[in-house]
Amino acid sequence: MAEHRTHSVEFKRQVSQEYLSGETLHGLAKRHDISRNLIRIWVEKFQAGALDEDLAAADLLQDYEARIAALERLVGKQALELEFLKGALHARPRRRSEPTSAITGPAASPSRKDVG
Repeated sequence: MAEHRTHSVEFKRQVSQEYLSGETLHGLAKRHDISRNLIRIWVEKFQAGALDEDLAAADLLQDYEARIAALERLVGKQALELEFLKGALHARPRRRSEPTSAITGPAASPSRKDVG
């Protein structure tokens, strides 16, 4: 079974422009190892402006993928910070007399003038 290849929109535009500038279907098909019928389809799409829409969609997709990657890095960083903070919280032993409320926090340490 033949393996299907995917070609970038830019490649399709390039091949279409080469055909429209005078290259033969046979020559293009042989040089790029693609079928003549596929080149015809690309040329029709190119002339109809459909490849421009595909290029815009590909650019938008690339922008979204970059944004997703940035957000994934941020989530990973925040997950590491959270794990670090959880470890720091459990690392020190708590005295039985210390309050356990997250709202009130730890008891204030006495100042030097309270001691003497």
